[in-house]
Amino acid sequence: MRKLVLLLISATATLVAQTAGNPLSTSTKGLYTMAKNNLTKAADKMPEENYAFKPTPDVRSFGQLVGHVADANYMFCSAVIGGQPPVRGIEKSKTSKADLSQALKDSFAYCDKAYDGMTDAAAATPVKFFGQERPILNVLDFNNMHDYEHYGNMVTYLRLKGLVPPSSEGR
Repeated sequence: MRKLVLLLISATATLVAQTAGNPLSTSTKGLYTMAKNNLTKAADKMPEENYAFKPTPDVRSFGQLVGHVADANYMFCSAVIGGQPPVRGIEKSKTSKADLSQALKDSFAYCDKAYDGMTDAAAATPVKFFGQERPILNVLDFNNMHDYEHYGNMVTYLRLKGLVPPSSEGR
């Protein structure tokens, strides 16, 4: 019991130290890391034969969702990093699990640069996004919301195929 208490105190002290200088950006990055892990695990978990699965004809397939999230990651994070998205059209050009899963991972590697470079001091720096000037932290938070929106879609697709979503594993 004593070891558990010491471990919890140590973990809490580490978290406080990490967030003390940049609590806003550290919190946003923590949520991003959760989304990144859940989305990449969901993409890896869905079998190849279900990448074309659509619950109804008028919605995206699972694979299209993966491609859409990758495209959006590039769009959001390029606004923060500067310049145009280095990759576009993943949703419409890739169909295999291997290609889509790798494209998603690559998009997160690109976004890591935006999140890793974020500090609270830079959080209010305006960038052009959707035709408006927005604070950098707002763009990154918007990306997190978008990632979780589509992770929710993926959870439904996984459940319809009898699979436990990554965020529910181990419960």
